[in-house]
Amino acid sequence: MDDFLGRSAQYLPLLMEGVVLTLVTTIGAMVLSTLLGLVWAIMFWSKSRILKIISRSFITIIRGIPIIVQLFYIYFVLPELGINLTALQAGIIGLGLAYSAYQAENFRAGIEAIDKGQIEAAHSIGMTDGLIMRRVILPQAIRIVLPPFGNTSIMLLKDSSLVSTITVAELTRQGQLVAASTFDNMTVFTLVAMIYLAMALPLTYLTRHLEKRYAKS
Repeated sequence: MDDFLGRSAQYLPLLMEGVVLTLVTTIGAMVLSTLLGLVWAIMFWSKSRILKIISRSFITIIRGIPIIVQLFYIYFVLPELGINLTALQAGIIGLGLAYSAYQAENFRAGIEAIDKGQIEAAHSIGMTDGLIMRRVILPQAIRIVLPPFGNTSIMLLKDSSLVSTITVAELTRQGQLVAASTFDNMTVFTLVAMIYLAMALPLTYLTRHLEKRYAKS
């Protein structure tokens, strides 16, 4: 046990450098996926058949391709088309695009849960579709979406480890480098697992709290 604690104290500063990039990747991808997911959901809700087809097609394609393949495509293929991104930029964009499809489904479910009578009443007093979305639908849909949004955020945090495959030195990649130089796989990856758990637990408790709160309301 003393040996484990001693080695952990030695490795932890190196692993914490990866934690910073893990958090940057997760937060960046979360913001991007939330904004894009809301856009796809609104397009799906719109009366335009073309916008619905675009939204549905994007969600179907993105959900059907493994995230790691999307990351490879953005980082390795786009430069051949003249679009050069850093590994971190490619990781954030790749995860953001991938998770926007899941966020879109969350938002769509929240929007469709709103009582249609409220929308009809809003139309009857002359409100436009855009105003109805801002004043009637979104304020209620966001409350419904918060619990699944928390679950999606936890999944995104864990899947941020995938950006290690395109050389982003986040926590998993940093753990691989430390393990390769020390040959102490057990200690290093035990620490990596514990750090991921420490980052995920607050989100887990927050998600449970939101689920209980809005289940009662």
